[in-house]
Amino acid sequence: MRVIFMGTPDFAVPSLQTLLNDKNLEVVAVVTQPDRPVGRKRVLTPTPVKVEAEKHGLPVLQPERLRRPESVEAIRALQPDLIVTAAFGQILPKSVLDLPKLGCINIHASLLPNYRGGAPIHYAVMNGDAVTGVTIMYMAEGLDTGDMISKIEVPIEDSDTTGTMFDKLSLAGAKLLEETLPDLLAGRVQAVPQNDAEAVYSPNITREQERIDWTRPAEQLWNLVRGLHPRPGAYTLWNGEVLKIWTCAKPAESEQVPDGIQPGTVLEAGERGIAVAAGQGVLRITELQPAGKKAMDAAAFARSGQLAPGTVLGTSGD
Repeated sequence: MRVIFMGTPDFAVPSLQTLLNDKNLEVVAVVTQPDRPVGRKRVLTPTPVKVEAEKHGLPVLQPERLRRPESVEAIRALQPDLIVTAAFGQILPKSVLDLPKLGCINIHASLLPNYRGGAPIHYAVMNGDAVTGVTIMYMAEGLDTGDMISKIEVPIEDSDTTGTMFDKLSLAGAKLLEETLPDLLAGRVQAVPQNDAEAVYSPNITREQERIDWTRPAEQLWNLVRGLHPRPGAYTLWNGEVLKIWTCAKPAESEQVPDGIQPGTVLEAGERGIAVAAGQGVLRITELQPAGKKAMDAAAFARSGQLAPGTVLGTSGD
């Protein structure tokens, strides 16, 4: 079977490796996003999938827009029996979806129809879900609307962030692909349609979502911080500048805000980190990053005396 793999970030690499290890398949090409400038020096950098593909001597296509006629023809010329995608980053047009006789399948990092869209891992952690997972589905013209082939559940622990779940779901997706391929190639798959009425969407994270609203309960803010770690990161304002909040302790029910204290007020700054009043409960910051500096331990920053009790975070006029 001739297979084309489409993927871009680290999440997709284990799935590519699964295809390469299957003796019934020939990966005839890899399609990934174009090289992009990265870092302050804007160094042109290949995607992780491209790096992995080149290790195995695979042809790599990097169309700026897959729907362009020349891109579609390049895919057609490879005569794929199956196209497999994982976090590719572009929507496949119908002209590509119709090419392989076995169809196009996608490895999606959620339990569909929950969290369709581009940021399913972020939302699962941000919303405080206890479990998420991976769905392999046939691709359709809609956004993650295709019939579901297989699923696997993955718990979200208190210690997890979007970063750790990214890694867990990446490996779970590759394992699920390995288990699904035999039935798929043999034509034994019985795909299940999604219930659109139950669909929940996870659009890309906006800058406004990254900003901490101190009037929200501390547990919601804790989920927000770990859901935005390691990127793009949650932030508040301090002295009119961005203060990134990287990690927090899980809020303790025993820590409550005294009456009359404004949300966003620093209650304590010491060896246990920096405790801030939320709309309900206390958020204890353990790692932060002031503007123009590197991320640092909150206790070490507290020793500088710059975030003394009584400081109010979250307003441009701090």
